[in-house]
This record gives sequence, C-alpha cells and structure tokens, in this order.
Amino acid sequence: MDGVTQVEVARIFGVTRQAVGKWVAAYREGGEKALKERRRGRPKGGSLLPWQAVQIAKVVIDRTPDQLKLPFYLWTREAVSQVIERRFGIRISVWTIGRYLSRWDFTPQKPIRRAFERDPEAVREWLEKEYPAIREQAKKEKALIFWGDEMGLRSDHCAGRSYGKCGQTPVIPGTGQRFRCNMISAITNKGKLNFMIFKQKFSWEVFLD
Repeated sequence: MDGVTQVEVARIFGVTRQAVGKWVAAYREGGEKALKERRRGRPKGGSLLPWQAVQIAKVVIDRTPDQLKLPFYLWTREAVSQVIERRFGIRISVWTIGRYLSRWDFTPQKPIRRAFERDPEAVREWLEKEYPAIREQAKKEKALIFWGDEMGLRSDHCAGRSYGKCGQTPVIPGTGQRFRCNMISAITNKGKLNFMIFKQKFSWEVFLD
C-alpha cells in the first residue's frame, strides 16, 4: 500500500481506519495468507485482497489501458478485469468489477451527445410506417438490413466513457498534433458491423467501394 494512507484505504472499502490498521498488523505478522477471508460453504467467484484492491484502484487513477498494453483506450469493467487477471491471476466477472468500482467511488464519465437537429417524432413515424415494409422486403429477399452512418474523426476527439474518481474527470494523454479522417460504418440489427476509413470526401464512389 505504498503511497496510500490508511484513511484512504478505509474510505475505499467503507470500513474504519482501525480495521485497516488491523489488516496492516496481520499482514506484517503473517503475510498475504493472514489477509485471506475464511468462508464456509461453496466458494464464490474470485475476489481481491485489500492490498490488491488498493493497487488496482491506483492503476485506474494513474494509467490508461493502452499504456498497460491492453486492447482498450478507456477504462471499462472488462479492461479492469483483464488488469486484475494479468497481475494476480484472478478472473473476476464484469458484474463484480462494477461493484468494486462503485465501492471505490469510481463512475463512468462521459457526457451524452445528441444532435439537436434530430426530430424524435419523425424518427418514430418512420419506424412505425416505413420501416416495416423495408423489413418485410428484406425478409422475402433473404437480405440484411444495415443502418449506415458517415462521420469525421479527429485525433483530439475522445469517444466513449472511462472510469474515474467521482468529481475528477479522467485525463487521456494524446499527441498535440491534429489530423483528421472520415469513416463510414454500417451495422445490422444483430450487431454485425462493417466500416471503412478514408481521407477523401464522402461521395457515391466511396460509398460503392
């Protein structure tokens, strides 16, 4: 627990500082084995020891997943789960990870963006009146329906949500150089996704490609 006070550990776990003091004393006397919980009955899923939880919480605060060579850019429950498995050999469900993060006062932070031009009433009317005919035609022709979109991407844009301490917005390091490209994507109702990155302007030639 280097660099973390007993008061901070107590706040993370929702216990008293005196309880943390007993954990420290037990660890100094008997090592990690002294900190393991003794439970009766069928063992449940993996769990973290207090010192392990403190380490993981500190990692989420100080680092980003890509800095740890994980296939994520933002902190998600799965990203935290993989860090735990890599460091301690413990596989914990994302549901349990969510409970840990909540206990540590971490929240997924990302403002909701919604185009102000969107007309909810027009969308509802289209889905109720026009889309059923499209769906039936696709069924007859054994075709897939793709929902497409085109967008511009910038190097300084951060998409998605990342876990961070409540009241402290996560900082994602990036290059000071700015560049941009475009992307077209299409997804089916079953989640099959196709996408293409391109630099030129979006045109019918790009669409057909």
